[in-house]
Amino acid sequence: MNLETVRAFVAVAEEGQFRHAAVRLGVSQQAVSKRVAALESSLGVTLFRRIATGAILTSDGRKFLPHARAVLSAVGQAVESVRRETRPLCVDVLGDRLATSAVLLEFHRAHQDIPLKTVMLNGVDAAVRALAAGEIDAAFVYEREPVQDLVPGLDGAVACLEALEIIVGEHHPLAGAESVSPAELAPFTAWVPGIVEGSEWGDWYREFAAEFSLTIDSTGPNFGMESLLESVGSSRSIFTFFGERVRIDLPRQHGLRRIPVVAPTPVYPWSLIWHSANEHPGLAALLAHVRDSPTPSDTRGLWLPRPFANMGA
Repeated sequence: MNLETVRAFVAVAEEGQFRHAAVRLGVSQQAVSKRVAALESSLGVTLFRRIATGAILTSDGRKFLPHARAVLSAVGQAVESVRRETRPLCVDVLGDRLATSAVLLEFHRAHQDIPLKTVMLNGVDAAVRALAAGEIDAAFVYEREPVQDLVPGLDGAVACLEALEIIVGEHHPLAGAESVSPAELAPFTAWVPGIVEGSEWGDWYREFAAEFSLTIDSTGPNFGMESLLESVGSSRSIFTFFGERVRIDLPRQHGLRRIPVVAPTPVYPWSLIWHSANEHPGLAALLAHVRDSPTPSDTRGLWLPRPFANMGA
């Protein structure tokens, strides 16, 4: 069985279209089709059913997919086993201003002898694919479901519970508050244009909003953090959410205020995920750093999404 045919099969399964899989693999769409056809011929089964919008897995394709991912993962780990001494530890932090970046910076300061590289992928699905392919060593994500259920060999641990705050302008009715509760936010609109449809942070906001009857608006163009803060600063009706460890200096001209949310405090649970077969020498140190980082042992007074709701209870 040719490894490239397996790689093409996994790419089509994950992308849903031969065209997108071709872009991902850096080959022509015709080459992807030929590789999948060759794999189907060697297996004696049909792996995909072609539809107008792309391709969907057959029952045989669904059975084969986890094994195909495991094959690619094993090959990636085999390559890494002889390359790990010559390359930096590669970690996905999702965003360079997020709490994840701060956690990794603390690790770097404590372990400056370990070469380090950061990347910013587009959420947990992309991180899982990159881990399975051996392209990265670890990733910070919100685990909507255990990663062990997605790809055999993956593992995860809670890395950081980040409390959320709100940011309002000086003319907002909440501007003078020392703290606010989720119930006090209900009359206003939270504008969070960075929510991506189908993302894990989108799921977090959806569950949080439903729990406390909040209005969270993710529409409108996203021109970046500075533009968002300018809009919030000039408004009397909207606010936005920021993690308490997001690194940014608030522009003084807008009179912006960061206000803690309490009773309960909404918390975004960051996990670190990795492949258990990864033997990069820096990974063990990163895992030890994360496990030694303080996290609340008592989560009463905190709001956590359902997968984490009983944590520390």
